[in-house]
Amino acid sequence: MNAEAPSAPPLPPSLSERDAAARLARDGYNELPSARPPGFWAIAWDVVREPMLLLLVAAATVYLVLGDHGEAIALALSVLVMIGITLHQRRKTERALEALRGLASPRAQVLRDGAWRTVAGRDVVVDDLLRVKEGDRISADAHLETASDLMVDESLLTGESVPVAKRPGGPADLPTRPGGDDQPWVYSGTLVTRGQGLARVVATGRGTEMGRIGGHLAVIAEEPTALERETRRAVVVFAAIGGTLCALVVAWYGIVRDAWLQGLLAGITLAMANIPEEFPVVLTVFLALGAWRIAASGVLARRASAVEALGAAAVLGVDKTGTLTENRMAVARLVGTRALGAASRRDAGTEDELDGLVEILVLASERDAFDPMERALWADVAKRSPSLRLRLDEWMPVRTWPLSPAQLTVTRAWRRSTGPCRIAAKGAPEAIADLCGLTAGERAAMLHAVDAMARDGLRVLAAAGGEWPLGAGRPPPWPETQRGLALSFAGLVGFLDPVREGVPEAIAECRRAGIRTVMITGDHAATARAIARTIGLAGGASVATGADIDAMTPAALRACAATVDIYARVTPEHKLRLVQAFKANGQVVAMTGDGVNDAPALRAANIGVAMGQRGSDVAREAAALVLVSDDFASLVAAIALGRRIHDNLRKAIRYIISVHVPTVGMALVPLAAGWPLVFFPIHIVFLELVIDPACAIAFEAEPPAASVMRRPPRSLAERLFDMRTLAEAFGEGAIALAAVAALYAAALALGAGEETARAAGFASVVLVNLALIVGNRAGDDGPAGMLRANRVLWWIVCATLAGLAITLYVAPVSHVFRIAPLPAEGLAASALPAAVTLGAIALWRSLRGVAGARRAGVPP
Repeated sequence: MNAEAPSAPPLPPSLSERDAAARLARDGYNELPSARPPGFWAIAWDVVREPMLLLLVAAATVYLVLGDHGEAIALALSVLVMIGITLHQRRKTERALEALRGLASPRAQVLRDGAWRTVAGRDVVVDDLLRVKEGDRISADAHLETASDLMVDESLLTGESVPVAKRPGGPADLPTRPGGDDQPWVYSGTLVTRGQGLARVVATGRGTEMGRIGGHLAVIAEEPTALERETRRAVVVFAAIGGTLCALVVAWYGIVRDAWLQGLLAGITLAMANIPEEFPVVLTVFLALGAWRIAASGVLARRASAVEALGAAAVLGVDKTGTLTENRMAVARLVGTRALGAASRRDAGTEDELDGLVEILVLASERDAFDPMERALWADVAKRSPSLRLRLDEWMPVRTWPLSPAQLTVTRAWRRSTGPCRIAAKGAPEAIADLCGLTAGERAAMLHAVDAMARDGLRVLAAAGGEWPLGAGRPPPWPETQRGLALSFAGLVGFLDPVREGVPEAIAECRRAGIRTVMITGDHAATARAIARTIGLAGGASVATGADIDAMTPAALRACAATVDIYARVTPEHKLRLVQAFKANGQVVAMTGDGVNDAPALRAANIGVAMGQRGSDVAREAAALVLVSDDFASLVAAIALGRRIHDNLRKAIRYIISVHVPTVGMALVPLAAGWPLVFFPIHIVFLELVIDPACAIAFEAEPPAASVMRRPPRSLAERLFDMRTLAEAFGEGAIALAAVAALYAAALALGAGEETARAAGFASVVLVNLALIVGNRAGDDGPAGMLRANRVLWWIVCATLAGLAITLYVAPVSHVFRIAPLPAEGLAASALPAAVTLGAIALWRSLRGVAGARRAGVPP
């Protein structure tokens, strides 16, 4: 004990700075393939190439060619506004993601020119000697040359929440994949939780395990969402219909009436009424503002279209570690020596016995603990008793016997001013049983208790305590190994990674919404089952493992994916196959995750959702959405928002189609009937000033229906422009057109002048427009939905009525519009078509609501 301390060992061989620079030039920086974010101009170029924005530019060009400079300028300004909103959102998102970077390039201590230096992780090269210690994030894949009690958290690569033990290697070691104890390899991005060591770098950047997984993303192509494809198709169809009608009107006017100039004017008016620029405006605004809304709640949308697509998610693939759980250890159960038969209870044993067990467990731990389980033990002490902490502070460390492959326990000796030394040991239950010399019966009782705790998903350690004389006179020498100590079994402790707050409620909300939650994890099946029971995940009895998946054909895996909700001990390749199986079953898949191991599945899923506080750049780059606060409940809120966006999109689309029927119709009917024209280009401009903000802003601001999260997700085959939506829209528009045409015909028949009849027809179309806005607010809530609060809508209604009054009764303006002021009875008559239209919509919504309630078995 009192012998002279040996001299420090010589430093191992190291690279020179010149060698390191040569390797850096040869291999490149130690960075992931997707580590560099796009610059401003790259984002700008990507934005202006968006098909929807190009359509807006094309529409503005058409208006310019038609000679309607005001509408062309307004549309061009809207293009600039949309580009600005999208650019700002994308840059804001990229800046937030850039702030989340850092794990892929930590600082590193390397030996160069015979001296230890701290360098940026991106400057580490092959053959560098790394010094790793507790709390360090490892910069590159490396082979351990020395290791002392080294434990590493590899959950980023494996999904396994429990740190694994490492050992020093030799020249004959072959490279292995991450995961498992007693391996001589450490990997980039993983975290040292205990101990220290020296490791020789074998791979950097793309060559690491993290870079290998990131490389899988390049072969997975991104798909446009169904909404984007459908909207593009609708724009083409409606543009073709409009173009055909315009050509027919011009030709008919010229051939039948021999009035080509009037025909050209009528064709221009019809073109302005029918050009479908609202569709791309609606899509761009809804998705941009939707992304803006969820950003306020801590969800970053890297691709805005994923916000709407999230509302169709039928399967939510969830990584357990760090997503459903907090990715930290907590003491879940203590079992004393006299209560081994009651190991399934929360705590088994007397209070004094359990306090003594905790005291031994803490004395077997580091004072300034970094290991998750040791930190959990100290946290348990703080909750139990201040006096217990004071008693522990009296002890001073004397000797430590570290964990080793031959002895899976750690033992520490402590002393205080008087009395013998205190010995405390913790470790694997079988190893503690050997140290304590338990009888066969005692060992069987302990292992039975361990099995009961393991079935509940707990990580179990055993504890033992003893004394060593250290009083007056010369103390006996310490034994070289722990087996020379006289120890008594003290009990068991079970650790569990706690479930995140709000997760059970979020799972229940998903169930009510018809969303199937599937746990996909690299952890043990027993742990996954226990977490599933805690969070209320349905189907917890059936678990498929990675080995099961390996043995399945694609058809068998699709059948498994349709019924099994828990997948344990899976690799990144298994996760990717599972996502593909869900998609093959015709389901929209949202995949959440925070580790590099999740990245291929995040990219392959319809909607990838990455965690922002913990995880890798690869996962965040692969995802469409990033949960900045890692709050699972905010994901459910995003799903509700996605459903709301789709509902409101459907309302807006129905309104756009229905409002164009009376607009286009009243441009055609007078031509066919030989009546004076109702519309000139200026009238269409006025109507567009109502239609554009109504469909793009008012409907976007509509609050969600009460049933938004009480109905199953929509089918993947369901189209936004389905037959029901089109039939309802054209039906509403046809009723409005018939009522307006009847009013206009009556005005002419009663001898009203051309300008007075045009004023009545124009006013009725404007008021019908407002009726269609209010009527199309009704969704699943029936006619009551028309009355929901929407301040933006009522501002548009008030502004429209004020604009109509100015148009009708301010002489210079009415002169431009070629209309005459309407008397009170004429204005009242102009409101009749709006009343008829709104009444018909309300009646139809009521009848549909009653029929739907009967189908669902709910009393109307």
